[in-house]
Amino acid sequence: MTAFRAPTTDKADNAAIMQIDHILTLERTFAGVQGGSKKRVLELIGKLISQHTNLDSDAVYDSLIAREKLGSTGFGHGIAIPHCRLEGCTQATGTLLQLDSKIDFDALDGEPVDLIFVLLVPQEATEQHLQILKMLAEKLDQQSLREALRQAPDAQALYEAMVGASGRG
Repeated sequence: MTAFRAPTTDKADNAAIMQIDHILTLERTFAGVQGGSKKRVLELIGKLISQHTNLDSDAVYDSLIAREKLGSTGFGHGIAIPHCRLEGCTQATGTLLQLDSKIDFDALDGEPVDLIFVLLVPQEATEQHLQILKMLAEKLDQQSLREALRQAPDAQALYEAMVGASGRG
């Protein structure tokens, strides 16, 4: 029986939802974004993030491209989690994009991507970076959450689906 594991899972879900809520804002949540190509989307991400933070769009783009050269951040099921440590970033910053059509992102499973969660962390935040990535991957691996994100008609619904991810599965 796995009954003894349930409290641990609930506690982990509560911690995860708190983290998502702290790194993602409605202002950095975008629905129906035109994709085109991986490079174009990463350029757009840099511009969108710079409009809602004090981070430089070129620095964001360059850091994300450098990370992608190490290996694709497309992890499967139409999801990508581009991430990097960034000079000048003072706290973990998330941005969520729902694309209007799927794009090739060199994902591990070969499937095109239409949901992108970008994670930027301070240069020294190695452990925090890994913990947030793990939490995001676990959440976005849930089919019910992916479906809710894909069906969200606007940024508000997309944001609410992501921050309300606790309890899905």
